[in-house]
Formats: sequence, C-alpha cells, structure tokens
Amino acid sequence: MKRIFFIIVFIIVICYLGISLWAIRKSYDNIEKIPYNTFGVVLGTSKYLHGGGLNAYFKYRIDAACFLFYQKKIRYIIVSGDNREKNYNEPKMMKKELISKGIPAYFIYEDFSGISTIHSVLRVYKIFNQKKFTIISQRFHNERAIFIGNCLGLDVIGFNAQSLSFDCKTQFREILARIKAIWDIFLSLKSRKIG
Repeated sequence: MKRIFFIIVFIIVICYLGISLWAIRKSYDNIEKIPYNTFGVVLGTSKYLHGGGLNAYFKYRIDAACFLFYQKKIRYIIVSGDNREKNYNEPKMMKKELISKGIPAYFIYEDFSGISTIHSVLRVYKIFNQKKFTIISQRFHNERAIFIGNCLGLDVIGFNAQSLSFDCKTQFREILARIKAIWDIFLSLKSRKIG
C-alpha cells in the first residue's frame, strides 16, 4: 500500500514540475522581454467571488492584458471563458472591463465557449485561425496553457498576471488540472493534433 502511495505521489510531482519546466522559457514576467504577438488571449474567471467582492485573479488578468496592449506587445485581445449559464458570462464581463479601461471594443474578440483551458487554446486556432499567440493569466495557469498549446503544435507564450499569495485550494486544483491536461492531450486529443 505504501508503495502505491509513493508511486502516485511521484507521478503527481512529475506532472506538476514537468509542466512548469516545459513552460519556463515561454512564460514572461517582464514586459521588455516578451515578444510581440498579434493576439493576446485572456483566460476566463469570474469577476466576483462566490461570497461577494471582486476576484483578484480577474482584476490582475485584466490589468495584465491592458498593460500588454498599451505597451504594444499585442494588437488584439480575445477574451475566452465560460458562458454556459444565463446569468454568467465571463467573456462579456472581461470585455466590459477592458472597455472601461480605455481599450476600444473593435480590438476585443469574445470566445463564449472557452469552458476550459484546453478549449480556449484550441479555439484560438480553430475559430480565430491563430497558431501564434500570447496567453494572459497567472503563472501557474499560463504554464499549463503553454504546455497544452505546444503539445498541440501551437507557438504559445504566456504573460504572467500578478498572482495571489500561496493558496492550498488553488494549488490542489492546479495539480488535478495538470494531470487532466496530460490525459486530454495524450489520450483524448491524440487524433486532433494540429499540423
């Protein structure tokens, strides 16, 4: 039983650290060093927390997208997120926030079917015909998105939005998300790899 436990822990550690190491050269904190891409893709999250109040992950992603846009590191922004419920629309919330910060609406495109990171990344290629683009989210999320995009044959880099202090719940969710990403890429999406 102990042996099985250690094997599982080992696989989890390899999945988590492997994706971080994969993405390290394509994940940027410095605006001066990040290359220009025509499109930046903001990955969705809710504007508000379940208990009320502004979601800092949302705020920092919007701030990062604006920073890239105004520093001319991207020209257009795709806001990709969940829109499965009548009163919940991540892309609409993100677009509205970007416009309130002075970005003209005609530079912003909405993807209403970005229900997961893998869907968001795939749809940038399938719907917007882009093989090269910049992901905008927190570092841990960018690393997974870069890994997914690269495995699918896309030239994806990430700009790291400001993150929050260490959060056990978020880190645990990210571990599960990375394991699922590997599963989706190498099993579920094997036949759909982009050439």
